[in-house]
Amino acid sequence: MSLACETCAVRESAACSVLDHDEREALSKAGRTRELTRGEVLFAAGDEDAACATLVTGALKVCSYDEDGNERILALIHPSGFIGEMFAPFAAHDVVALTKSTLCVFAKADMQRALDDHPKLTRALLRRSQEDLYWARQLLALGSGRSATEQVGTFLLALAQAASDSPCHPSQRFELPLTRGEMASMLGLTIETVSRAMTTLEKQGAIRRHGARGIELVDPARLEGSV
Repeated sequence: MSLACETCAVRESAACSVLDHDEREALSKAGRTRELTRGEVLFAAGDEDAACATLVTGALKVCSYDEDGNERILALIHPSGFIGEMFAPFAAHDVVALTKSTLCVFAKADMQRALDDHPKLTRALLRRSQEDLYWARQLLALGSGRSATEQVGTFLLALAQAASDSPCHPSQRFELPLTRGEMASMLGLTIETVSRAMTTLEKQGAIRRHGARGIELVDPARLEGSV
């Protein structure tokens, strides 16, 4: 499916937003839209022909597996995030859809030509990579000297910020892209501990749950490590 840049939900926040109309139109001719269902693999570790992509809607996880087959979630990709290892010969990790997701996908060679033609796109992707690295480090640091409730609260706040259209304020209401098990994997906790922490946060008035995945921030300040 060809790209529809004019109606793209992340046209103002993705790296390609630095391109003017004609430049974006030229780039769009090299790409295509791809839709994934939950659990579908975008790239697998070891793929030689892994492409590059910008996430338009949904959520993805970057993960690896130990020798016993246990999954380790290394990072989350949110809308406008860029996926692709431009300078590695093979994909180093699996990239898997957490929810129904839509992406703009480009062959690695086409993206490399676009970067050569548009240095401002290269700079934009570098900034995006730095932001993604920052958030990945923040998630990895969640367990440092904090209680389980503080870890889960800070994690929920980070997800709310990622779900927001504003860089200044977290989204008041969003859908969890992760299961309790996936949250436990990322935080180094058990599923039961994650569930108890969320119940505690709800009883304390920090959040309100809606159905299986809906989260409403009632008092975001209580999630900033002060619960």
